[in-house]
Amino acid sequence: MPSHDDSHLFEMITLEGAQAGLSWATILNRREGYREAYQGFDPAKVSRFTEKKIAKMLLDPGIIRNRSKVESSVSNAKAFLKVQEEFGSFEKFMWQFVGGKPIRNQFKELSEVPASTPESDAMSKELKRRGFSFVGTTICYAHMQAVGMVNDHLVDCFRYREV
Repeated sequence: MPSHDDSHLFEMITLEGAQAGLSWATILNRREGYREAYQGFDPAKVSRFTEKKIAKMLLDPGIIRNRSKVESSVSNAKAFLKVQEEFGSFEKFMWQFVGGKPIRNQFKELSEVPASTPESDAMSKELKRRGFSFVGTTICYAHMQAVGMVNDHLVDCFRYREV
């Protein structure tokens, strides 16, 4: 479903980065652990995580204990706050890549669904330019799907019309 809530968008970009190289099910099974470790996905709080806090998180079995991913989420929180300040909201910044409304694809088979698009390429490039990491084009496209920026439900799926 289309999400325009900055807190949810921060949560999803954090989880997408954590998912890199892993299955989405692995991350979803730890979502509550992430919610606790990341203090409700509050970017202001996450941006202030210290090295001591990061070291403690790396011992937490409720999240993926990858130093690069955890450190990335902290630096991404800082970049997120800068984008919010510049654009008034992270939502406004992110939704510009799809012209402010969801792209509604009409795929009939899963094999038609791309791993990336020109829009996710542009998003990835701009996020990286602004200091984000773990935001490659495939991660950005997965993020776009997860927050409803693109509707990639197959046309015969009941959710296609609902979304």
